[in-house]
Amino acid sequence: MQPLIDHARSFGRRPEDFASLAQGQSPQVLFITCSDSRVVPALITGARPGELFELRTAGNIVPPYACDRPTSEAATVEYAVDVLGVSEIVVCGHSHCGAVGALVRGEDLTAVPAVRDWLAQAEPPSDASDDDPAVADAVQNHVLAQLLRLRAYPCVQRAMTAGRLRLHGWYYEVHTGAVRAHTPDTDSFEAL
Repeated sequence: MQPLIDHARSFGRRPEDFASLAQGQSPQVLFITCSDSRVVPALITGARPGELFELRTAGNIVPPYACDRPTSEAATVEYAVDVLGVSEIVVCGHSHCGAVGALVRGEDLTAVPAVRDWLAQAEPPSDASDDDPAVADAVQNHVLAQLLRLRAYPCVQRAMTAGRLRLHGWYYEVHTGAVRAHTPDTDSFEAL
């Protein structure tokens, strides 16, 4: 913890670097990814403060839209699209994902009921191999499932219909740093 504290102490020593951020934010991208500490959106994209609006959830799960039960995730998506006016949404899964791996392996999660109940919102990938430690195919299919869920959000539907919003599926390899993007024409994840 001490290195983090030391960095935090020195981080604000140049307030002129951050003064413009007080004027507000206008990110172009909502970046939805996993809570995994190995996935750092600003590091992956090279984004500076104010350039990405982030939503991080266990397993980068986008819950089904339900207006009768508001969720933090739905509020974040709605705010990004309707208030901030982002023009792009990226759903980024990653290799070696513990959440997707637990689904693929059918792990017993009774000792962590909140995790179990959260992951129950995701569909277990049906054709995934449980002997792949990277769970690459399962994660990529999971990313596509989350993109489908996003399309059901009213704010996303409106913005896409108006031509103001595009959705992207990415797969990040934590062991190489490589990023692959889903290409609808080939229905595959290809190197950026």
